[in-house]
Amino acid sequence: MTRQSAQDQGSVASHVVDGVATVIFGHPKGNSLPGKLLADLAASIGDLGADDNVNVIALRSDGTGAFCAGASFAELAAISDVEGGTRFFMGFANLINAMRECPKLIVTRVHGRAVGGGVGIVAASDYALATTGAQVKLSELMVGIGPFVVGPVIERKIGAANYAALGIDAASWRSAEWAYERGLFAELHANVADLDTRIAALTSQLAASNPAAMAELKKVLWQGCDHWRELLPARARLSGTLVVSAPARQAIQRFSS
Repeated sequence: MTRQSAQDQGSVASHVVDGVATVIFGHPKGNSLPGKLLADLAASIGDLGADDNVNVIALRSDGTGAFCAGASFAELAAISDVEGGTRFFMGFANLINAMRECPKLIVTRVHGRAVGGGVGIVAASDYALATTGAQVKLSELMVGIGPFVVGPVIERKIGAANYAALGIDAASWRSAEWAYERGLFAELHANVADLDTRIAALTSQLAASNPAAMAELKKVLWQGCDHWRELLPARARLSGTLVVSAPARQAIQRFSS
C-alpha cells in the first residue's frame, strides 16, 4: 500500500510479510515532514493496527541520509494565521497519538540524523534501534517556536532534564551514544547492515509472539498518557500561535532562504 501525492509532499508505503508490516516514509528534503505525509503516516499506522494479519510494525525512512529532518520548512514558511499553524502542528499530534494508541508494537529503524519532529517519532516508537551516526537535535527554539507537541513523548522517554537539555540547547547535535544512554534508542549498531540484520531478527521474533500479550504490554507501557488526546491539540494550538509571531516569521525565513 502506497500513499503518494506531489513530490514535495513525499510518500508513505507499507507492505506486510509474515506478520511484519514495514512502513517507509520518504521526502526528497531529508525525509522532512509536510502535513500530507504526517497524515498519511498516521493513517497507515491506524490501518495496520487494525489489521489482523499484522503482529508488529517496522517503521523506517527512505535513503541513506537523514532519518528525518523534522517539520517541512516550506510549509512552516507558508503558514499565515493561527488556525493554519494549529492545523499543521496537529499533524504531529495525530501521528504521536496514532503510534501510542496502535495495539501493535512499533520498532523503528534510525539510520541517520533525526531533528525536531523526527525525534518525536523515535520517542513515540516502542523500540528504536539506531546506528552510531544517528545524532539527534531539537531545533525548534532556533526558529522561534519550541518542541511543544513532541515534548510529552520525548519527556516520557528520556526524562524532564534531558528533554530540557535538548529543547534549550537547540543548536547542538547530541550523539547517538547520548541518546542511547538516556533511553531514546534501545540499541546501537555500528552500521546499517548490522542494524538491518538485528531488526529482521527482532521483528521476526515479535511476529511469532502472542498478539494479545504484546497488545497488553503496550497498554502497560503507555499507561498515564490517555490525556494526550487533549494535551497534544493544546500544544499544537500553542505552536500554531507562536509560528505566526514576528520573531518566528523572521527566523523561518532566514532558515528557508
